Amino acid sequence: MSESVSYRKMTVADIDGVLKIEQEAFSLPWTRDAFVQEMTTNLHAYYLVAEDQGQQIVGFCGMWLVMDESHITNVAVTEQVKGQGIGEGLMREAIRVAKENGAVLMTLEVRVSNTIAQNLYRKLDFQNGGIRKGYYSDNLEDALVMWVEFK
Repeated sequence: MSESVSYRKMTVADIDGVLKIEQEAFSLPWTRDAFVQEMTTNLHAYYLVAEDQGQQIVGFCGMWLVMDESHITNVAVTEQVKGQGIGEGLMREAIRVAKENGAVLMTLEVRVSNTIAQNLYRKLDFQNGGIRKGYYSDNLEDALVMWVEFK
């Protein structure tokens, strides 16, 4: 994992940097308004950013913390840093924050074709939970639901 990257809680001021990554990473990117809502209205939302030494945002991870569960909403890194462990760092930090906030379980959905992400989640002890048929509206690809119970 890159030691030149730091992780912190996202703020409204980070939305522009996060939006660039969101648009680069996803075929159905969230809008600016969606991120503003998450940061200002959704009391369950908690977002993290990864910053390089120049304080440029190179990745982010969002989750909802509801009672004793955490649900990952989105996680992405810039193309320039893929394969450097930053996605794993974001997930490990999300797990730490979730546990700190009383979560005992974390879930997420991932495209059935995204084996790279699935392998990362399995490395973090996530297990397959089921399939959501036609989950992704851009191409009706199925989503694999994955979960991990914290020990």
